[in-house]
Amino acid sequence: MGASNSAAMILPRTGIGVDVHAYAPENDPQPLWLGGLFWEGERGLSGHSDGDCVAHAAADALFSACGIGDLGTHFGTDRPEFAGASGVKLLGEAARIVRAAGFEIGNVAVQFVANRPKFGPRREESQRVLSAAAGASVSVTATTSDGLGFTGRGEGISAVATALVYAVPAAPHSDNA
Repeated sequence: MGASNSAAMILPRTGIGVDVHAYAPENDPQPLWLGGLFWEGERGLSGHSDGDCVAHAAADALFSACGIGDLGTHFGTDRPEFAGASGVKLLGEAARIVRAAGFEIGNVAVQFVANRPKFGPRREESQRVLSAAAGASVSVTATTSDGLGFTGRGEGISAVATALVYAVPAAPHSDNA
């Protein structure tokens, strides 16, 4: 294959993101934000931002796919301006950073592990919110851990995400200017 053919190839890159948050202590209740949605009446998560494991794992997967750091690199506790930030805002900013680095987003898939909330009835709403933030398709699934581990004991929520990105080919240079 010649140089001109290889230059035109678009090679996908994949990344993995994981995020875990414990439930906020009973004496310091927090609202639950998960999958970009507020969950009325559900116990919230502790965290530097809103604790949205789903949005955080999605953002981390994007950074991983591009090799440009991770959630802590861009929005860590050393960045007080992100204290209490919405996971949707962080995902949108992650997508902007990824695009500025010369990548486009194919899709992101996230699965979270928790006993609650019951996710199925709000799945499509969550996917719409997260896809709008990322400017690309984000799918979300949920499962339980059958009573095993910290998620099974109801101590918190974890999420794992994969992202597909691809480098945007540089525009051909023209000497006809």
